[in-house]
Amino acid sequence: MLRQPVAVWAIAFACAVSFMGIGLVDPILPAISAELDATPSQTMLLFTSYLLITAVAMFFSGFISSRLGARRTLLIGLALVVTFAALAGASGTVDQIIGFRGGWGLGNALFISTALAAIVGAASGGSRQAVILYESALGVGMAVGPLLGGVLGELSWRGPFFGTAALMAIGFIAIAVMLRPPTTRPEPVSITAGLTALRDPSLRTLALTALFYNYGFFTLLAYSPYPLESAAAAIGLDFGAHELGLVFFGWGVALALSSVLLAPVLTRRFGLRPVLFAMLGLLAVTLAGMGIGVHSVTVLVALVVTAGLFLGVLNTALTETVMVATQLPHGVASATYSGVRFLGGAIAPAVSGSIAAALGASGPYWFGAASLLVSILVLTLGGHTLAHVGRRPHVTAQDEAEAITVGDEV
Repeated sequence: MLRQPVAVWAIAFACAVSFMGIGLVDPILPAISAELDATPSQTMLLFTSYLLITAVAMFFSGFISSRLGARRTLLIGLALVVTFAALAGASGTVDQIIGFRGGWGLGNALFISTALAAIVGAASGGSRQAVILYESALGVGMAVGPLLGGVLGELSWRGPFFGTAALMAIGFIAIAVMLRPPTTRPEPVSITAGLTALRDPSLRTLALTALFYNYGFFTLLAYSPYPLESAAAAIGLDFGAHELGLVFFGWGVALALSSVLLAPVLTRRFGLRPVLFAMLGLLAVTLAGMGIGVHSVTVLVALVVTAGLFLGVLNTALTETVMVATQLPHGVASATYSGVRFLGGAIAPAVSGSIAAALGASGPYWFGAASLLVSILVLTLGGHTLAHVGRRPHVTAQDEAEAITVGDEV
């Protein structure tokens, strides 16, 4: 694995930084609220704009990369992330940050949708070792993002944005210098391929399941910093960006480890569908527990980290099911599935603040738990479309990485 070309290492580095961006802003949400005189509802829109644009872009990412090629798509995506992350850091209002996060989401969608194919294509000595390196970079990024956001956020809420821009600029230069242009043109993909894929009943069932599941996911991720800060303040604790970064670092580590190590074991032993039902149920119970213990720092911290275990398994199992339940090309199926599920992630931050104002601090968690129950209902009612999904079908190394990637990219 360590004997890969430098181009593989360059892409792996950029992948790690890209996935850092998912949890990077979590620890600084309360600081942005305080310093820019913004409500929690406004700051949580940083997730909504990012995910909404990412969702739309994912439907067309296959078309774009098939026309531009992997290298150009990677570089354009990285350039957009660098530009909009820096603009977000230089912003003077929360509305500006919300807008620039949308541009960031577009760049991230283009980069992530192409990175796997690029890193495998640049590998030597077999793709399996390169895929392991890719999975490792993904896990590092998911875990380190909140921690880095907390450390830089202690200096200024602008720090994580400028830090991401600087690291992505390094990744851009490395890929531009080290990744050679392809010698063959990719197979063209229709501009409507992502949308027409929803005609497939199996994919439609799984995408709708993920839509409601992702609502619960981002209720936890985007809303939790606020009750954590309030619960700590109630007992005289200072729970700033650094402390929030440590909590979500634990969440990221749990998610990364369970997606890479625990998910394959569970799905191999029990099968994909039983694992899906079990993880959705456990996550619903976790969010309900957070609703009950919303005023306890100890309860919230423990359940946030525990939720990472369920999320990691669920992300991977859901996307593996997508790949084996349909005859569509994996890239098209994964992109369409991600586009639909990101819509659920975009809705949760947009409404959680209003729900909390109307029903109290526990309200968003109860809505998140209810959304997960709806996802279980959808999966149950659509079970006949997944009857052909076996206990755990054989997947290749690249398929495994696609499952982890699309499951974790947010």
